[in-house]
Amino acid sequence: MTRYLIEVPHESTKQACEQAIRVFMETGSHFVTNADWGCSDDVHKAWIVAELETKDQALALLPPLFRRVATVVALERFGPEDLQRTADDHPA
Repeated sequence: MTRYLIEVPHESTKQACEQAIRVFMETGSHFVTNADWGCSDDVHKAWIVAELETKDQALALLPPLFRRVATVVALERFGPEDLQRTADDHPA
């Protein structure tokens, strides 16, 4: 499985923050109800990390209201042994 970082922005108003948090809490999904939030530092986004098969599955975790604005990034880790392979494979 692949680890995905799911980033979900919302507007920077008190009402938007409250709505986003309420909608996330009402989903009942373990991943969504345990999201990390940046609102108190004026970064109005939620982040979720989940191990799933596809990006579509990552989007499906989210409440429908937020799927179109979310960004899903496949995560990977590199060790020292990966440096040459990464240099060889990475586009210029």
